[in-house]
Amino acid sequence: MNIAVLLKQTFDTEEKIVLRDGKASEDGVKFIVNPYDEYAIEEAIRLKEAHGGQVTALSLGPARVAEALRTALAMGADEAIWIDDAGIPQDESAAAEAIAAALGQQSFDLVLGGNFSVDTGGAQVAVRVAAALGLPHVTSITKLTVDGGTASVERDAEGDLERIDVTLPALFTAQQGLNEPRYPSLPGIMKAKKKPFKSLTAQDLGFTDGRTAEAARTVRISLSLPPGRQAGQMLHGTPQEQATALVGLLRNGVRTI
Repeated sequence: MNIAVLLKQTFDTEEKIVLRDGKASEDGVKFIVNPYDEYAIEEAIRLKEAHGGQVTALSLGPARVAEALRTALAMGADEAIWIDDAGIPQDESAAAEAIAAALGQQSFDLVLGGNFSVDTGGAQVAVRVAAALGLPHVTSITKLTVDGGTASVERDAEGDLERIDVTLPALFTAQQGLNEPRYPSLPGIMKAKKKPFKSLTAQDLGFTDGRTAEAARTVRISLSLPPGRQAGQMLHGTPQEQATALVGLLRNGVRTI
């Protein structure tokens, strides 16, 4: 079974975001593998251990994403593919097109990705890749079982549980609870240095001589931090008086009703 895992390198969730010149400053920032993508890596490795095959980790971004791919290799992935994002618009649609072009160069039985990335939260790239490749897909899965050419999945559906059978090849995105990702071991880190690591450019994917990756379909107008949290306000009086005061604040103060 050949499994591809889509992963993204994101800011560490503990990092303090600093805006500079309209962008999130990367000075001194620690980057990590997107936490939801770690579930996808772990699930791919477990499937390989159970059924055999190969796991390929794939990421699009600047050169620093090599560190995230090395982490996937140290966890147990067999090879890595880095797509240099130079010349590819910074947009989910264009990113998906580039990733789909890279995946189209190989044959996969299964594609796994995170439910969404913790930096942009778009939850678009993986499903756009599935659409570009003509693959069936299921998002937010919390259980995955493969039997021959069929995958049985369970997914969180806003508090309810859905069970779906899908014919492979297919794409799935991982939700929290799917598994408990392993930490890279020291032997795994040492082995990762010798595993295949492939680099692709926009030109390698066929975006040359006037044929560029799909133009960005979304444009960021501005980027700003949320307003700082203000001190709370205590309401006094009887419960009825407090309820009346609360309604008044919601209606006339913050205007939420």
